[in-house]
Amino acid sequence: MKFDVVILGAGLGGLECGYTLSKNGYKVCVLEQNPLLGGCLQTFKRKGTSFDTGFHYIGGLAEGQHLNHLFHYFDLMSLPWKKLDETCFDEVIFNGKSYAFANGYEPFIETLAKEFPNQKENLKQYIATLSEIGRNIFHSFSPRDAEEFYQSKAFTQSAYDFLNETISDPTLRNVLAGTSLKMELHPEKLPLYIFAQINDSFIQSAWRIEGGGMQIAQKLAQSIEQQGGTIRTHAKVVELIEEEGQISRAILSNGEEIEGSYFISNIHPVGTLNLIHESKVIRNIYKRRITNMANTYGMFTANLQLKDGEVPYLNRNIYLYETNDIWSYHHYQEGKKTDCVLVSYQTPEKGQSTTRNIDLLTPMTWQEVSHWENTSVMKRGDDYNNMKVRKAEECIELATKRLPELRGNIENCYTSTPLTYTDYTGTYHGSAYGIQKDHAQLAYTMLTPKTPLKNLFLTGQNLNLHGILGVSMTSFFTCAEIMGMEKIREELSL
Repeated sequence: MKFDVVILGAGLGGLECGYTLSKNGYKVCVLEQNPLLGGCLQTFKRKGTSFDTGFHYIGGLAEGQHLNHLFHYFDLMSLPWKKLDETCFDEVIFNGKSYAFANGYEPFIETLAKEFPNQKENLKQYIATLSEIGRNIFHSFSPRDAEEFYQSKAFTQSAYDFLNETISDPTLRNVLAGTSLKMELHPEKLPLYIFAQINDSFIQSAWRIEGGGMQIAQKLAQSIEQQGGTIRTHAKVVELIEEEGQISRAILSNGEEIEGSYFISNIHPVGTLNLIHESKVIRNIYKRRITNMANTYGMFTANLQLKDGEVPYLNRNIYLYETNDIWSYHHYQEGKKTDCVLVSYQTPEKGQSTTRNIDLLTPMTWQEVSHWENTSVMKRGDDYNNMKVRKAEECIELATKRLPELRGNIENCYTSTPLTYTDYTGTYHGSAYGIQKDHAQLAYTMLTPKTPLKNLFLTGQNLNLHGILGVSMTSFFTCAEIMGMEKIREELSL
């Protein structure tokens, strides 16, 4: 069977590409090797309680904001979005003191200026920079605007240096970085543009979804099928066949062949190249570049199932730290006790005032689990299980310092590591944010959708942006390689 576009992987980027292309009349087939769609949008259920795998909250969804614009296009605004507390959508606890992040530029500045009155002007400059970068990234769909912007300090400066130059109080610098477990805080590498774009969107507005992030994937898949596209699960691609400088077909594990005029890969670039067993086009220097790229760290998650009616729901996220340096999690420290945790509540259904579900997340490097890399699910042995129990207890111990009501109200605790994400979502090395970007080597670490094969394109968080907003924007850059950028601008009314 032949399609106009064959998409490998039904994560957010793959589904959004499928939506845009099928909406514009292309005959699309999305192939997903797992039984469930969505990648890190997947949810799972244990003893009647649903848990999210990677989706927790998003930013910039209010009217007139960037993600709102994109989600209107994808017909996702009808989902049950719930806005977080505008006066404190994120709470950072650093050195035993609590700091509130408020929605809106002015409220954000005024709230933190009460704690740091001598930093008010610096906070204004901080917000001005974040706002400018966030706005310019969104409008980089214009090639003319993008060329000048990509040469600006947003891409050549590190986020760490920007904070040091802008904020003179070291405590405030840590606090401002304290909600950034949404990216890898690498002081020598993290580009300012990533830090600014993500934090800017959440400061504008912050949202959860009632019922889990899987609804995003389900809604996109439903729309693709309504637009004439095909969605297939249990469809593992084992090889891409190259003929005359392009991919002609995908071979599935059952031997079936899927032909296409264009191919889009939403899987990791290393995994994509591994599917091309013979190539006359892809040079070894390109393979080495992709293979040698560093990946960001993963996450350890403890999903807590709580007693019914006992733990009050908080309409915010809580970031707890017992460290003097929030920028220290990018490297592996053997034997280090967990000293940071993100507390994420799942929105209760039917307006209940208590929650049955809290997730505790903390960074985890691949080195911490690589010893079990060649084992399989449920067969990793006592050492692995004991490690997870210890890690979960450390997360719970830290969280209960802010939420003592947790202790005694936990019915069950389910855990996941970067290995879990690799097994269930296909995420390379369990990386939470894809390929690591380096402001000093941006041309090397920031991939474009193009590959050496003229009809094979990449999409997803491993390109230039990650997160829900970043991946959504990246999907349009990928589709532009097929449809043309002017058509994309027309689609988005830009």
